[in-house]
Amino acid sequence: MAAAGGGEIDDVLAPGLKVLFCGINPGLYSGATGLHFARPGNRFWPALHASGFTPRRFRPEEQRELLDLGLGITNLASRTTARADELSRDELQRGALVLTEKLARHRPRWLAVVGITAFRTAFGRPKATVGPQAEPIAETRVWVLPNPSGLNAHWTPTALGGEFRRLRVASEAEDHSQ
Repeated sequence: MAAAGGGEIDDVLAPGLKVLFCGINPGLYSGATGLHFARPGNRFWPALHASGFTPRRFRPEEQRELLDLGLGITNLASRTTARADELSRDELQRGALVLTEKLARHRPRWLAVVGITAFRTAFGRPKATVGPQAEPIAETRVWVLPNPSGLNAHWTPTALGGEFRRLRVASEAEDHSQ
């Protein structure tokens, strides 16, 4: 896995998605497999299912099937690292510029950033909290979710699923109002 450091993995992205989930950056396990949120202890896939975004718990190798559900995955920083805190402020801010370009080009309805601290740093929004954000990015509504990493233990699986569910409900309410 050490050889996976510094590598990149491909986005799961298409125009007009309902929600584009944005991780901080791929971990070494994801870099080694080429799959998002691939480490077995990562709680992204269970939270996605618990929230009702997916009809069953997907495995990382099924990530491309998210597109059929109007969902996608990208990252703030593309470089793989053992821990997100290995990324510099400049790297996160450069990633925010690249992400903003992706949003302008692909126009998802929602951006869901999984990691409040990285979001605050990348977009210069130090007072941001978990949940919907007042300001869109490139005309895309923004929701900040807790980081699903197992290292973020103060968010229980139940609470994490509940926060993902709040986003799903908001995105579906928007669908019905159009």
